[in-house]
Amino acid sequence: MSSNNSKMSVTQLTLLTALNMMGSGIIMLPTKLAQVGTFSVVSWLVTATGSTAMAYAFAKCGMFSKNKGGMGGYAEYVFGKAGSFMANYTYSVSLLIANIAIALSAVGYGVAFVGAELSPVETCIATIATLWICTVLNFKGASITGLISNFTCWGVIIPIAFISTCGWFWFSGDMYVNSWNPHNIPVFDAVSASISMTLWAFLGLESACANSEAVENPEKNVPRAVMAATIGVAIIYIASTNVAAGIVENEALVNSTAPFGLVFSTILGGWAGKLVMGLMVLSCSGSLLSWQFTIARVFKSSADEGYFPHWFSIVTKDDAPVVGMTIITVIQSLMSLMTISPSLYKQFNTLVDLAVVTNIMPYLLSMGAVAVMMKREKCPANQVGVIKFAAMVGSIYSLYALYAAGFEAMMYGSLVTFLGWTLYGIAADHLEKKPAA
Repeated sequence: MSSNNSKMSVTQLTLLTALNMMGSGIIMLPTKLAQVGTFSVVSWLVTATGSTAMAYAFAKCGMFSKNKGGMGGYAEYVFGKAGSFMANYTYSVSLLIANIAIALSAVGYGVAFVGAELSPVETCIATIATLWICTVLNFKGASITGLISNFTCWGVIIPIAFISTCGWFWFSGDMYVNSWNPHNIPVFDAVSASISMTLWAFLGLESACANSEAVENPEKNVPRAVMAATIGVAIIYIASTNVAAGIVENEALVNSTAPFGLVFSTILGGWAGKLVMGLMVLSCSGSLLSWQFTIARVFKSSADEGYFPHWFSIVTKDDAPVVGMTIITVIQSLMSLMTISPSLYKQFNTLVDLAVVTNIMPYLLSMGAVAVMMKREKCPANQVGVIKFAAMVGSIYSLYALYAAGFEAMMYGSLVTFLGWTLYGIAADHLEKKPAA
């Protein structure tokens, strides 16, 4: 048995969770939020509340659930194998789309870094090439992936931490106020317009309890770490994006493909902007590298359950699902061709909205299973009420985020989800034919 000395402290788990959430989600945020203006701070507060509630509920689910498979395992308590499949399937689709958006972010910053201009087709080709490079680098297994991503994550953390703390020296209150609501959007519409992007920045909070077995006193420390990380990341997000809005004019942010690079160019000169762009390309690529490996493991887990084709279960001697990663990247390449747009921002925004919609499906299934899970696993009575309340807040926020994603994202997200029922029918037929173990 491992001693407590070999386990993570609550501080270490909090840092790990925060780094997982930040990833590359923040680097295009100033551009998206500038579409609304500094009024988007209200969206941050709404999202921070909903995300914190969901983070708490997920932390407790991770502690009490006896089912394997993450969100699919949670959903199974109420919705059975069909719910488990739908949670795994929609989460997998969400990651497929989200990783294309991360690759596009890397391309956006990379183009700004070298001072080039790409046509929509060239941007698409560069995005596909980025996906393939980050996939191939994963072929040697998790150890290489972890080593690279642990190094590259600092490329986003250092600049964002600097802006959040020292950026106030260049902050203009007048510029911030003038950017409050430049297009005079009605209050409710203004909040809704930036909800998808703010939720995008928090995606990954559901994986926060994956390390519960490696933590001291997990019953208390996992929920503490999840809450602290979510609140801490929310503060960093709100501070950095709002400081940026008080340093660079709103119109310049709206038209930027590398907003944080623009901020550093404004306060410290072009050399600093170039350095930050380079760091964020590095960070984005490292994040994509890690997520490409993660999505292959998600597909493998579903294949092991019999939900996805067996090809995704095949691993090499390095325990890398190379066949699955290759198939996944082929699919992403085809999906990239379908999202070609004259505007990199518009293309990125479309991907984010669709990724958020498909990611919310397993959130809703998981939150809907909380009450039965707590009862079946005999959760202490003094905790049940708080956990149910957190799940309800998370569900209400998730439904609002679906509404805010807009008609187009909801339509395509619904089509993808409905396709899942047909695919589950095929998987169920396959499972019926399998001989009993």
